[in-house]
Amino acid sequence: MGRNLAPKHKATRRFGINVAETKKSPLDRGKNYPAGMHGPKKTFAKTSEYGRQLMEKQKAKAIYGIMEKQFRLTFEKAGKVDGDIGQNLLTSLESRLDNVIFRSGLAETRRMARQLVTHGHFIVDGTKTDIPSYKVKPGQIIKVKENKLEKGYWKQVKENIDKIESAGWLSLDKKDLAITVNSLPNKDELPKEIETHLIVEFYSR
Repeated sequence: MGRNLAPKHKATRRFGINVAETKKSPLDRGKNYPAGMHGPKKTFAKTSEYGRQLMEKQKAKAIYGIMEKQFRLTFEKAGKVDGDIGQNLLTSLESRLDNVIFRSGLAETRRMARQLVTHGHFIVDGTKTDIPSYKVKPGQIIKVKENKLEKGYWKQVKENIDKIESAGWLSLDKKDLAITVNSLPNKDELPKEIETHLIVEFYSR
């Protein structure tokens, strides 16, 4: 399945938020402008409405690390569910397995979470699941495979387990490294940095 391999720090500078989710960001050094050899450009040109819509879609794709085709399919499915399309879209993106691992605190970034998933570190309700886009459901339990628990990465996680904080809609058993999906995120628990109405307008043209 395709994945977004574009340089994350360039995307961070372009969108003005730390889409790489790293501890160090170009924004910390005041580089809140697109990358390029000429530095910040002074311009008085206004971004068109279409430009704003496109930028917001690109930003959402960069945050979740997915490609256009998958993002569009996710949007189309969100439109077939009752309720606000923008909220449905974010709920669907947040319920991806790689994002749940990230939100649980077991991975510092979504990129790391995706790698852990694709390398077969998790079982969902007792079944090995290595598809990052797998959609979790309330009541499901995600565990780290027992034969992975004593490996280097997970030993480090256990050593720092008390510092880990999980999203409110998830519960993390810090002893067994098991995530329980209590519910899907409600409106107040969805990310605020994505203006979904612009994405809806983009695809509604």
